Amino acid sequence: QVQLVESGGGLVQPGGSLRLSCAASGSIFTIAVMAWYRQAPGKERELVASVTRGGNTNYADSVKGRFTISRINSKMTVDLQMNSLKSEDTAVYYCRTGTSWGQGTQVTVSS
Repeated sequence: QVQLVESGGGLVQPGGSLRLSCAASGSIFTIAVMAWYRQAPGKERELVASVTRGGNTNYADSVKGRFTISRINSKMTVDLQMNSLKSEDTAVYYCRTGTSWGQGTQVTVSS
């Protein structure tokens, strides 16, 4: 079993930046892909970005060029750097690996 703890959410103005972090603990040797998801009010949870152990990344079209996912295998952390934020990025952001999910962190983009 893997435990995930997110941090770094908050309120930011449109065009601003935030960095989310996720720390994994527990059976971390089982971790292959780490990912960030988000869920906006009234919408389904969606994949934002993912990264493999080898560093291969995948992004949702809506965040390409604005968000960057990175992981440090030695620390078992995965970060999401979010730039040029838009109001439509407002959501609860979740870290995920396998069947394990974090508790979520709120990101609100508003002036």
